Amino acid sequence: MCGIAGIVGRVAEPNRVALKRVNSALAHRGPDGEGFWQAAPDARGWGVMLIHRRLSILDLSPAGAQPMVDPVTGNVVVVNGEIYNYLELREKLAACGQTFQSTGDTAVMLRALSIQGRDAVRMLRGMFAFALWDSRDRKLVMARDPLGIKPLYLARNPDPGGDWSLIFASEVRALLASGLLGKPKLNPRATASVAWNGFIVSPETAVMGVEPVWPGQLRVFDSSGKEESSQFYWTASPRRDAGPIGEQELGNTIEESVRLHLLSDVPVGVFLSAGVDSTTVANLAQKTSQAPIHTFTLAFEEKEYSEGAMARRIADAIGTRHQEVLLTEQQFITQLDAALDSLDQPSFDGLNSYYISQAVRQTGLKVALVGTGGDELFGGYTSFRDLPTLLRLSKRSRWLPRSLTREIGKLLSSVLQRSRGTVPAQTRWAKLPAMIEHGDDLLSLYQLAYALFLPAFQRQLLGCALTEAIIDGLPAAMRSRLEFETCGRSSLSALSVMEQRLFLGERLLRDTDATSMASSIEVRLPLVDQVLLEHVDRLKDRERYLPLRRKALLRRTGLRGLDPALFERAKTGFVLPYDRWLRRAMSKVMDQAMRDPDAVRPTGLNPDTVRRLWQAFLDGAPGLYWSRVWAVYVLIWWCHRHKAYL
Repeated sequence: MCGIAGIVGRVAEPNRVALKRVNSALAHRGPDGEGFWQAAPDARGWGVMLIHRRLSILDLSPAGAQPMVDPVTGNVVVVNGEIYNYLELREKLAACGQTFQSTGDTAVMLRALSIQGRDAVRMLRGMFAFALWDSRDRKLVMARDPLGIKPLYLARNPDPGGDWSLIFASEVRALLASGLLGKPKLNPRATASVAWNGFIVSPETAVMGVEPVWPGQLRVFDSSGKEESSQFYWTASPRRDAGPIGEQELGNTIEESVRLHLLSDVPVGVFLSAGVDSTTVANLAQKTSQAPIHTFTLAFEEKEYSEGAMARRIADAIGTRHQEVLLTEQQFITQLDAALDSLDQPSFDGLNSYYISQAVRQTGLKVALVGTGGDELFGGYTSFRDLPTLLRLSKRSRWLPRSLTREIGKLLSSVLQRSRGTVPAQTRWAKLPAMIEHGDDLLSLYQLAYALFLPAFQRQLLGCALTEAIIDGLPAAMRSRLEFETCGRSSLSALSVMEQRLFLGERLLRDTDATSMASSIEVRLPLVDQVLLEHVDRLKDRERYLPLRRKALLRRTGLRGLDPALFERAKTGFVLPYDRWLRRAMSKVMDQAMRDPDAVRPTGLNPDTVRRLWQAFLDGAPGLYWSRVWAVYVLIWWCHRHKAYL
């Protein structure tokens, strides 16, 4: 895990200085070392310059440093992440006569891409974002892992006569730190996305002119920074040629993924939240390891939110060396500015990862495994139960007049979710009339189910122009990709793709990367693995999902040797006690921001609507959860922190 960046432009001091600023902005991602490399300039004086911040995990020697130059081809790479199947690839390359100076994964990846070509990216199993300079053809190749675990952003120079054409980095904030983008301008579609989703959906970013490399995408640029080609080398579309898979083979694949994610030249821990997913990872990690695995749990004084006691019981059953990290309300407030500053882009999530990562780093560990991804693979969320049901009801009621179904939806909503006060309830039941309107479109249903606010309230919050900037909370490019990847799938299988690409890919993975790296912790996700996903995708729906929300197959394969009674309890997420803390210790600082028109207006939000929303939350309005006001506050905070306004 590292930080990478580079510039295509004139090989001269101004661009070197800009990269030094980026290097400093990425220091938290790689405190163990830094490196700089520049290509020989062409006749115009142009070339590529690369930087790397190192968090040493594999091959701690200088031979593992980056930017890494391949001694055979002269190609150069900077990479953030890990290639988990590098030992297998190394053996294959060695059988063909290749030798290596480094024992790590970067040298293997670089050699494979250099001698086998860009298609070798399809062989890489891991989490990665890289930029490779092809020294012979003078091309810059950039790619991200299939599931988007590692981030990569780029910006182009709008001035065709400028001294640089392209800049890229692991974080949006690092691009801003370069000073090359001028005064940052908030992307209005980002404001609309946060108001709908609580986070920004790709290919939008918080800043105008900054774009992400997509998950599973490979892009090629020439020496002037002009894009020559772009392709998706991996997609989540179903593999028609793949046969069925048995439970034993699937169990072996899960165990293999955990084993590969444990490969490290430094100690590894596991974040244990006491749920099925994280317990699966901890249990299989302990079975694989020769020494006791270190597990960590974030606990709270508020017992109804804390999983500390249950996590201790599970850790004892597995046999790990367990440590409970207590996060008090006062500690949360004391570290809040640093925690918010760890977010690369506005999001209402991620701070839980920041606080646990801070604690784990203090123990001396650099690597932690997490159980993220099991709900998306095996249908653990309520969306897998509710949305197919609503879809079926919609299809069966097509014979009814649309006006009648609309009125039925309003009636049910009013009965199931009563509202009072100036801001109506914003829950899933309150959205029922709008969801009935979109009953034949599973993607729209999904987006409405997860929307923070009702469409009518969004119009009050944003105004019509911003509300219409994205449809159903999705940029057109993301909707097109999801429609392609879900085409021909069952509703349950399609929901898995949506959860993986949106809730997981655009929220959990992005926030976990930024907040954990703020503490120089590499977080690995054995259940977010393209090979595992491809194997799970071969299961029939009844094997994969039923009984709904139980994740029965994952329980059978991952919890072997543990008492099933440990997990017979209501599912709870890994969530901080926000609802309580926002009304107490946080209320004063939030009150100042949420009631200040001059603070709210530059973000594109309506100050009066924000003020009413905040007051309604404080008044205990039903159906108005903490996530609604927190998303608004974080957007305001982020914009002022980075001076990015509409």
